[in-house]
Amino acid sequence: PLQIQGPLQPQNVTVDGSLSSQFLTGLLFAFAASTKEAVTITVTNLKSKPYIDLSLKVLQDFGYSISNNNYESFIIYPTIQQPKTINYTVEGDWSGAAFLLVAGAIAGNITVKGLDVFSTQADKKILEALQDCGCKLSIRDTEIDIANPPLGARGLKAFHFNATDCPDLFPPLVALAAYCKGKTVIEGVSRLAYKESDRGITLQDEFGKMGLEIILQGDLMIINGGKGLQGAHVHSRHDHRIAMACAVATLKANCEVIIDDAEAIDKSYPDFYKHIEKLGAIVTTV
Repeated sequence: PLQIQGPLQPQNVTVDGSLSSQFLTGLLFAFAASTKEAVTITVTNLKSKPYIDLSLKVLQDFGYSISNNNYESFIIYPTIQQPKTINYTVEGDWSGAAFLLVAGAIAGNITVKGLDVFSTQADKKILEALQDCGCKLSIRDTEIDIANPPLGARGLKAFHFNATDCPDLFPPLVALAAYCKGKTVIEGVSRLAYKESDRGITLQDEFGKMGLEIILQGDLMIINGGKGLQGAHVHSRHDHRIAMACAVATLKANCEVIIDDAEAIDKSYPDFYKHIEKLGAIVTTV
């Protein structure tokens, strides 16, 4: 255990942004709430810039003043007055919704509500992959209808996608690519090593058990899809997104799939299995 005492005394610091933008996000919130004078956070090699855009928007909505110098440095100014008290609606989560949208692409027509299509969330980019692989999309302000092509999942085609700024999309994209005919290429594998599991290796291993060939080649993931998936016994590796990806992929598998440590989803989406049951999936606790 750690014992931490304040008060926090912000000062100029330098942060390595190559592994995760979360380090910067935490400092932005902490410094904004506590600084008495202007301080600068310098960032090197920042990844996942859209997540920083979202963080800055939230802070500014509550009255904090932060200037962004081309994502290389951020100046946090002291707040003269108390932060604003406002009514605030938290956006729907595109990273969780990505699994539902992929489920619709694979298994049939669904509508996902509560998403802001004008959001700065990086994972909104899932829409590009869905369009590129041939899905039918109807996009409105707060909801999205998705259907697979006229030939069903057989009509999905391989796609090329850069996930460097949205690495959390790798798991649902792999589930999608499993049913896309041809070689799908996803860039950004280097962003996966420090997630809840080493996701590049984990996806290769666990989807390999279901018969999907995944090749890791430098910063590229190459997926030979469209051949169908077989039943298997897989493990989430205690990673919520791996559990959800395996579950979504089973919706068109030729036999049941058993997921060990399936409760890993509780970290981010505890109602996930209930929601896919509403879509017709058969989920059984063993």
